[in-house]
Amino acid sequence: MVNLKNVTKSFGDLHVLKNINLEIKKGEIVSIVGPSGAGKTTLLQILGTLDKPNIDIQSEIMINGINTLQLNSKALSYFRNSSIGFVFQFNQLLPEFTALENVCIPAYIKGTSRDAAEKKAMELLNYLGLSNRVSHKPSALSGGEQQRVAVARALINSPALILADEPSGNLDSDAAYRLHELFRDLRDRFGYTFVIVTHNNELAKMADRIITISNGQIKVTN
Repeated sequence: MVNLKNVTKSFGDLHVLKNINLEIKKGEIVSIVGPSGAGKTTLLQILGTLDKPNIDIQSEIMINGINTLQLNSKALSYFRNSSIGFVFQFNQLLPEFTALENVCIPAYIKGTSRDAAEKKAMELLNYLGLSNRVSHKPSALSGGEQQRVAVARALINSPALILADEPSGNLDSDAAYRLHELFRDLRDRFGYTFVIVTHNNELAKMADRIITISNGQIKVTN
């Protein structure tokens, strides 16, 4: 599903990632942990095609059979929208839109018809226990509800890969646990692949595998 080879990232003289090699299987939940500044979020941004590594002819970023480093800007934008779902610590919901409208936005960008997008969004919101909250704007939702809306938005285009950057960092412990349980349920039921950056070691242990990054290098994988 995911295969990184010889991925390096520098900002001037600062080497954030150093020759990263990583393989993630389809349907796997992987947690990435490590100290602040270790390179976790940079790695996630590169995986999500939001940033690019240093130019190196030996580098590869294969996601679902596609080498994203070979895509032009237009193809990369389409690939990102259709094949990768994002869940952030601060859910990035648009405050002027309802839960249903927020979930539909990536589908509209992809070119999905309004009827088809709303049908899929309703199915997701119902599955996530939000059927009675679809017309509410983010300000009327709890933190846990907002994050479940963000999960539905990440799933709307049936992506090959879901990337989560500190997705439970803004939640209380009970809501955080339920969110990580939701990720496992989505994997078990639908085969989604998750890569989760987290500082919470207890929640990281709920993943199938933990990858530890330190000083821009993968130090431990288990």
